[in-house]
Amino acid sequence: MTPDTPPDDRLAAARPSAEHPADGLPLLTPPNSLPLETIGPDGPLPTLGHAADPCERGDAARNRRLLLDAAQALVRELGADAVTMDAVAKRAGVGKGTVFRRFGSRAGLMLSLLDHSDRQLQAAYMFGPPPLGPDAPPVDRLIAYGRARLADVEVEGELRRAADLPGRYTVPPYHVAKTHVSLLLRQAGATGDIGLLADTLLGTLDAALVLHQIQVLGYSPAQIGNHWEHLVRTVTRPS
Repeated sequence: MTPDTPPDDRLAAARPSAEHPADGLPLLTPPNSLPLETIGPDGPLPTLGHAADPCERGDAARNRRLLLDAAQALVRELGADAVTMDAVAKRAGVGKGTVFRRFGSRAGLMLSLLDHSDRQLQAAYMFGPPPLGPDAPPVDRLIAYGRARLADVEVEGELRRAADLPGRYTVPPYHVAKTHVSLLLRQAGATGDIGLLADTLLGTLDAALVLHQIQVLGYSPAQIGNHWEHLVRTVTRPS
């Protein structure tokens, strides 16, 4: 074991499960059982943006997840500016060289962390328990989806600011979210242009907007969550 190798008990805690797939591996089920929300007009949609090599060894995937969990905890506690390669290494209990070899740079770490966060939410609404996951009515799932997004809005907003991502509406994570919301709108009987309606609803969950509403306009997360529920119930109400 080298000085950069996390202790076995740290790795065991990060071991993937059905609820927490190994980071860097696709979250899709086998092709013959793809959930409807992963299927676009031209076949299966891509999963989220910056995945690692699908052939990545199990121990390497667990190391990656351990590092990303450490970085995510730092963002929650101290903000994105506190996420340095050195700070992540110390939190994860590894050498700084391990972090650089894994992500290349702080920008690479931020992009991977955004992908990690998106994958966790995708796993929850595709495979998790109701009301966010399957086996709940579509309106309840839409409401739960918005509230789940809002629960992590400070983390998401900090990461997107730090990563300074262009073209956010053309990348796979947005397409996956829009497909999920569009599917639930159709199942709930919404009318009109479903794609445009999905864009409109997702716009209200934009991290920069929500943080402005909380930090500048003085709204509480609960008020914004209740407004999301009101919007969902309004657009899915039978005419």
